[in-house]
Amino acid sequence: MAAGYLVVAANFWNWCNGNRPSDRRYGNNPIDQQKKAPMKISAKTYWITLLALGITLYAKAQRLVSGTYTEDDLSELLIPLSEWQPFPRLDDRSAWEQADRALLKQYLDYAEENLDYQWPYIPATKSLLIDRTGDRDEYQAVTFEKRRILGSMILAEIAENKGRFIDPIVNGIWSICEESFWGVPAHLPKTEEYSGLMDVSKPFVDLFAAETATYLAWADYFLGEKFDEISPQIRKRIRYETNRRIFEPLMNQHHAWMRANENGRPPNNWNPWICSNWINAALLLEEDENQRAKLIFKAMQVVDEFLGPYPADGGCDEGPSYWGAAAASLFDTISLLDLATEGAFQYVYADEKVKNMGKFIYRAQISPDYFLNFADADPQPSMAASMIYRYGKAINDPDMMRFGAYYREKEAASLPRFHYFRKFFELFMQEEFLQAETGLPLPKDVWLPDTQVMAARDQEGSTEGFFFAAKGGHNDESHNHNDIGNYVVYYDGLPLLIDVGRGTYTRKTFSGERYTIWYNRSDYHNLPTVNGLTQLPGSLYRAKELDYRTGNNHSTLSMDLAGAYPEDAGIQSWQRTLRLDRGKKVRVSDRYELGEGSTITQHLMTVFPAQVVRPGEVRIPFQNAAGETQPFLLAYDPDKMEVTVEKIALTEPEDRGVGQKWGDRIYRINFVHTTPGERGESSFELYRE
Repeated sequence: MAAGYLVVAANFWNWCNGNRPSDRRYGNNPIDQQKKAPMKISAKTYWITLLALGITLYAKAQRLVSGTYTEDDLSELLIPLSEWQPFPRLDDRSAWEQADRALLKQYLDYAEENLDYQWPYIPATKSLLIDRTGDRDEYQAVTFEKRRILGSMILAEIAENKGRFIDPIVNGIWSICEESFWGVPAHLPKTEEYSGLMDVSKPFVDLFAAETATYLAWADYFLGEKFDEISPQIRKRIRYETNRRIFEPLMNQHHAWMRANENGRPPNNWNPWICSNWINAALLLEEDENQRAKLIFKAMQVVDEFLGPYPADGGCDEGPSYWGAAAASLFDTISLLDLATEGAFQYVYADEKVKNMGKFIYRAQISPDYFLNFADADPQPSMAASMIYRYGKAINDPDMMRFGAYYREKEAASLPRFHYFRKFFELFMQEEFLQAETGLPLPKDVWLPDTQVMAARDQEGSTEGFFFAAKGGHNDESHNHNDIGNYVVYYDGLPLLIDVGRGTYTRKTFSGERYTIWYNRSDYHNLPTVNGLTQLPGSLYRAKELDYRTGNNHSTLSMDLAGAYPEDAGIQSWQRTLRLDRGKKVRVSDRYELGEGSTITQHLMTVFPAQVVRPGEVRIPFQNAAGETQPFLLAYDPDKMEVTVEKIALTEPEDRGVGQKWGDRIYRINFVHTTPGERGESSFELYRE
């Protein structure tokens, strides 16, 4: 953008002072020549005009979605509700014969298994668990399953069109409409006024309230006429509840997820995820065309609050498992807008940031099963294959398309729960999707300068050998862990030194107690503890002096970690250099300046029972894909450090998720510096035995 602005500025100066390019519209007669006469302006006028132009261009760049069209323009562009058919109507059976029958059969089978499902009432005591014990799963298991079954039954009725599922669907709709809250108790305000129960007089919109509106909207779109044959109250109730619980709160009150918080942290995945469902429901349910445009235009403005400050490198600080609800939900939003305006939002896909946001999902890949899981991300997230393929196609990225197609078989058996409308796109792209080329890009080097994440592997396009990744950043990232300077090492696509990631979410996870949970703290990452102190949360605590370099045989990232620790740690500087020597080893070097009488303990996390085999060497009994032990040695200076290895006991409610991801096999290797001194250095080298 900056380069383009300078070109415009130079051309504007030349134009204003008569140095204009030739123009065939101007002839040789006196009147035409007069039109060409130079217009001289003062330097002051020039700079004022240029500043105004710059502000306008910047504002438009920050409002990529909402800055191109006015609300009136949007009103003209939107296909009217009475004419909009994003997917074939139920009675268009010839069109539905073109949909993926195998996929519809899976939904039909699942719905048949649940044909006698008794739509449960959710007692108040389940909602109160979030306040009483911190548990959120019992409530969520019930509410998520209700929506999963409803979505499957809608698809089953579409597939069969015999009316068998209409009554169960009506029961589901009525049951959901009678819930006190369409969201989940974990998202209620943490005040005594609520204490785990919804104040029904003050509706607000969380992730799952917005998702619920989408289910009801598609039920109305496909099955509304059948509902009317039973009672006009069904569709009336859908609109009443959606307007009261979703549209009115969204239009009339501020929600924290809509824009940056008071500390300046940009919105996270909540913003585009909710906006995609907001737009979906408005497009399908709002019958007043002016109000429909108002609802959608505000959603466009809100989603720009997410997109504007998003890093230009496309890096998702929430990680690949949240990418599916962050950048991917932005794509959902644009795809819906584009569909509802006959292509008026195609221009968004040409934006370099939007392209980079898509590419992140394969840039963060380690191997077919594993992805970078810094912060709260999961090491083995599921891939929404068809959506990824569509995103890649929209931004004209063959690598992303191949990547999406690679995961199509794993997606095929899944049933809808979140991002429900993606399933309808998927049903009508199978012929192309099944014939698409598959493959994993597995880039040799990745550097995301804004997100401050690097990744490198031994060989482009291969999981063989080392994969190494490290991060800088700051400690106020979304779903943050205190992890500046952390790194991971994988070999042949399998974990060796790990980031534990997140466990099970409880009340404690998003409270003032967040950093009492061990895996959120820096001393349970591959990082040092200095003078008994660990990194602190907050945007002030960040990496500095980053330097990234790469070549054919190595990739290196260095940074100063001092700013990540409290002042009382006494760190004047801590220069960490992380390096992959391709095909040989990983080396982590630290050079530090501390106060007098300091103590240092370095920590490393692994999923193998490491042992000290001799002074200066720790053996990590890595196992390959065949289950064969293939030991690695971790070399250190025995004159500077003493080593202990401990197994982490998984005993707390939050630890359940750790066990589900890694098993009961988390080990921490602790290197205590015996005489650190005020200035010093240390290093680790990791290589095959």
